[in-house]
Amino acid sequence: MKKMHNIKELVKKLCPNGVEYKPLWSITIWDKKFNGMDKKKQSKIISYYYYLASEFERIEREKGDIIYISTGITDRDRYTASELAEGHISEGEIVCIPWGGTPNVKYYNGKFITGDNRIATSIDTKILSNKFLYYCLQSKIDLISSFYRGSGIKHPDMKKVLEFKIPVPPIEVQNEIVRILDNFTELEAELEAELEAELEARKEQYNYYFYKLMNSNQYKKMKLYEIGKVKMCKRVLKNQTTSKGDIPFYKIGTFGKKADAYISEETFKELKDKYSYPKKGDILISCSGTIGRTVIFDGKPAYFQDSNIVWLEHDETIITNSFLKYCYRMSPWRIATGGTIARLYNDNILNAEVLVPPLDEQLKIVSILDRFDKLCNDISEGLPAEIEARRKQYEYYRDKLLNFKELKVENKE
Repeated sequence: MKKMHNIKELVKKLCPNGVEYKPLWSITIWDKKFNGMDKKKQSKIISYYYYLASEFERIEREKGDIIYISTGITDRDRYTASELAEGHISEGEIVCIPWGGTPNVKYYNGKFITGDNRIATSIDTKILSNKFLYYCLQSKIDLISSFYRGSGIKHPDMKKVLEFKIPVPPIEVQNEIVRILDNFTELEAELEAELEAELEARKEQYNYYFYKLMNSNQYKKMKLYEIGKVKMCKRVLKNQTTSKGDIPFYKIGTFGKKADAYISEETFKELKDKYSYPKKGDILISCSGTIGRTVIFDGKPAYFQDSNIVWLEHDETIITNSFLKYCYRMSPWRIATGGTIARLYNDNILNAEVLVPPLDEQLKIVSILDRFDKLCNDISEGLPAEIEARRKQYEYYRDKLLNFKELKVENKE
């Protein structure tokens, strides 16, 4: 809080009436001349050599001394060796966004090679700090994303990017904001690393208890054919589906996602009444694509592709669906040789062997594993939510620091 107070005092002292907002073309140099831009607004460019992804892969080295600035969002740095990139190495302090793909902002200062990024640097670092530019663009990533267009790989409308205005306070203010955000970023990185380490430890703990509880020798093991029968919905023909409709029809490609096909309510009622249909809580299983993926049926009106999506119809006084969900996570249908089945057939499911404790023990095991499951995987609770909250907190303070009252200046043109 003390640092926030200092920056407020500095702003009050150096720019009490507000800050001028300037378009990027007036304060930055870019790597290309862009379509639609007045030549006077791009009197100078700095050219770079752009590596194709396949081209860089040939010279990538794990212990290289030259960093590669990719166009993608990546958690790890990638490198090459000086002798391999000779003639294409650049040096300087730059900020960049990708020419194609997912919009993101990167900052770097030093020697580098680059993918096909659009690269900017300050015309005068006594007026605009490159690191301050980076934080300004990072805080406006949603707006920058709106400048990207295209049906396949999206590309930025660079005229809109260069006409975009950012605040340009006195350099002393910029440097103090950069210092605060750098410290905040470093602290956040440390906190996230601690939280992620804690999350990893919890996952290891979860896996320990999961395999210990699900591999106990004191409980009976049974084949699934001793417990129930494999069931599936009636086949739905392509001409019975539409792209819009009443009842979602899930194929293997949309299983667990958003449906892209529908059947009429009349067809749904007829098929549901005449043929097999899951009850709420049944565990639906994918039999092709990602083998053995499961979705708990929520009971809402929906229909599922025959043979590709099935469930076990069984007596829950023997084994509960809640416990069966964890049995399926053991992938009990793996074949004896250790390979993975290319397709899951009814016999593979029915011959799978699972642990069947007494019902009261099943409830205890489910209760323990559910708690671990929620802690490790639920984004709305537990450690993942705390990690997300830290990121949101950083974004809040960053945006607050970069929000200035705009100084009205007369147009001299």
